[in-house]
Amino acid sequence: MDLLNVCIIGSGNWATTIARVVAINAVNSQFMEDKVNMYVYEEIIDGRKLTEIINTTHVNVKYMPDYVLPPNVVAYDDVVTTARDADIIIFAIPPTFVSSCCKTLLGKIKPMAHGVSLIKGFERNDDGHIALISHLIMRQLKIPCSVLVGCNLAHEIANNNFAEGTIGCRDQKYMRILSDLFKSDTFRVVVTDDADCVEICSTLRNIIAFGAGLADGLEFNENTKAGIIRRGFLETLQFVDVFYPGSRLATFFEACGISDLVTSCYANRNRKLAEAFVKTGRPLSELEHVLIPGHEPLGPVTSELINLMLKKKGLEEKFPLFTTIYRICTGAYPLTRLVETLRFAREDIYHPNHIFQL
Repeated sequence: MDLLNVCIIGSGNWATTIARVVAINAVNSQFMEDKVNMYVYEEIIDGRKLTEIINTTHVNVKYMPDYVLPPNVVAYDDVVTTARDADIIIFAIPPTFVSSCCKTLLGKIKPMAHGVSLIKGFERNDDGHIALISHLIMRQLKIPCSVLVGCNLAHEIANNNFAEGTIGCRDQKYMRILSDLFKSDTFRVVVTDDADCVEICSTLRNIIAFGAGLADGLEFNENTKAGIIRRGFLETLQFVDVFYPGSRLATFFEACGISDLVTSCYANRNRKLAEAFVKTGRPLSELEHVLIPGHEPLGPVTSELINLMLKKKGLEEKFPLFTTIYRICTGAYPLTRLVETLRFAREDIYHPNHIFQL
């Protein structure tokens, strides 16, 4: 069997953190080549190219200056050079760059390559609905694509704090390979073939984290915040049942579901943005540039797209928390509506396919 070649597209906090894990596993694996290519958007730091700094000092001084990369991570400033020989292509770039990256790589990678998306976010379909990033990669590059989601605060994994992740893998022969590629002594990884559910959970949690931030800004107690998390989790179950039927209940209780949701509601840029929105009274568009420059706050934009999907099916009232958060973002509802929604939300759960009992 030929050794598998692995590359990483991206060099931010999360990409660099995963590069450290993957590179160590590649060296210790009898199935993988030692060298791990990493695509780096070239920048000049103190008069030197970032790729040169990484390849000589093994430190990504721009995004992870306090951590040393294994020497088998090799940085390139050209995405085609990085990926052309790879059997496994790990994508860890902002969602807005996925389409252009795929267009550049089309026809220039191995036809039997396997993608893995670590990307938090989504694209908009032409109809305005959510397009999952893994679907976008599969459609544009004509290769299968798995997803890795979970309690993935980069600095915690880099510090070897225990964390969990979920891999949604659509190709059974890659399940063991991907598990071995990403897991470590302190990073527990579970693999499932329920890939769409894994990815959509990661998307919906941004709305709920924004709701939790509103609660923090209003200085609600922990019971109220817990109510938002519970209701949000419940509506996530409903949403997947309606729009991604066939998913399994067990998936929601993996790291991609409940763990990622709880982490996001306490340590997430959407939570931070919502808290500032309440306390400052400034417009979201203004706060986005101040608090999280270079990043799109996924809570408000996700709530907009989800509301569009719900409205088309006449289901806004069946998802009262998602609907309320969206309308608070647009100014249609006052902040006080958040608690009213929790108080009066009905518990007759809408699940047309009866995949699970609630």
